[in-house]
Amino acid sequence: MGRLFGTDGARGVANTELTIELAMNIGRAAAMVLTSKEVEHPTILIGKDTRLSGDMLEGALIAGLCSVGANVKLLGVVPTPAVAYLVKKYGADAGIMISASHNPFEFNGIKIFSSQGYKLPDELEEKIEAIILDGAEPYTIPAHEGLGTVETIETAADEYVEYVASTVDFDLTGMEVALDCSNGSSSRTAEKLFTKLGAKVHMLFDAPDGVNINTNCGSTHMETLMAYVKEHNLQAGLAFDGDADRCLAVDENGELVDGDFIIAILAEDLKSRNMLKNNAVVGTVMTNMGFNKFCENNGMKFVATAVGDRYVLEEMLKNDYNIGGEQSGHVIFLDHATTGDGQLTGAHLLSLLNRRQEKLSSLAKLMQRYPQVLINVKISNEGKAKFKTDEVVKEANERITATLGNRGRILVRASGTEPLVRVMLEGEDYDEISALAQEMADIVKERLG
Repeated sequence: MGRLFGTDGARGVANTELTIELAMNIGRAAAMVLTSKEVEHPTILIGKDTRLSGDMLEGALIAGLCSVGANVKLLGVVPTPAVAYLVKKYGADAGIMISASHNPFEFNGIKIFSSQGYKLPDELEEKIEAIILDGAEPYTIPAHEGLGTVETIETAADEYVEYVASTVDFDLTGMEVALDCSNGSSSRTAEKLFTKLGAKVHMLFDAPDGVNINTNCGSTHMETLMAYVKEHNLQAGLAFDGDADRCLAVDENGELVDGDFIIAILAEDLKSRNMLKNNAVVGTVMTNMGFNKFCENNGMKFVATAVGDRYVLEEMLKNDYNIGGEQSGHVIFLDHATTGDGQLTGAHLLSLLNRRQEKLSSLAKLMQRYPQVLINVKISNEGKAKFKTDEVVKEANERITATLGNRGRILVRASGTEPLVRVMLEGEDYDEISALAQEMADIVKERLG
């Protein structure tokens, strides 16, 4: 893990951890690392979600970028995948998204995209960190006429909606669905997109006020959507996170359909139409064991990466795979997008249902989910630094692994975006893995909390 960048950009509490000085310097250093020395005025796009601190950090990034000669194009409130798409469409040198994704409003973050719309690899983030933290090279100071300019793109959200709609080959006419926008970025785009595709939509949590993003709503709080879909006899519901790069679904019975199930449904459909590249699907070490079994039963290869959609993407690019993602709802359709895109995922899932005239509950039966327990343990910064070397934690992990044998597994990892250690157990016996997960969580808390 980098010193500033985690698995999904630089992130922290706005104005105390993620300060305007840090944001300004990230802008400066990013422009220097990502642009050619021959380009006098590189173009950088900036998008943001609906957090109160977004304007403040946007201003700091603008100052940093313009101070090293970069021209800035402001996209306003847009989903993260809109930045990834538009950076290529506009021929920009880089894109920046201001968002802390699914985290509470007091957090914010800075995600950077290359000119090709991909999240930055570790080595480029490390170069940016070295300039900011180590003074690896001085900031560029152009002459007065070399300063950058700022332009606002009013059509950014609509251009993104048009693009996503163009990727869907069977519309949603006749469908009635609920959309939980998490009071985030999709509040600007989801109703337009799904209405354009022909669905009748019920909008939930689409009134952002700067502080209500992700508050008891969205893909991390599914309860309201689950109840709403069942109560109103809808065909499905979709929930996005704060920056709309995730999507989870709810079937017509109000039951959760998580990212593993969504990927399984979409992958099986691609395979049935001879569109699954290299007959493989990419997931992570957190992917449910039931997904591995699904792939075995359907003659597909399953490839697991480290947690984080950036690592899923790297594997997909390396071996020419076209679908992959995470249980959390990050799904990457490499045929259409360079990053996880919640609304694109949701649109393709609903299109599949309408084309095949099947219920989501029926399609979800193609995979059996192994019982899984996840406990998030809050730890100190010192604890996070000691996590990989603590012998007591390591011994407990090995002991529980031996106890489970081939009946399950344990995965203990530090979060890349929060001060947490995540303890995940999976297995055939829920009571057994629950007890073992709590045992491990108690040890982690005692040693690292």
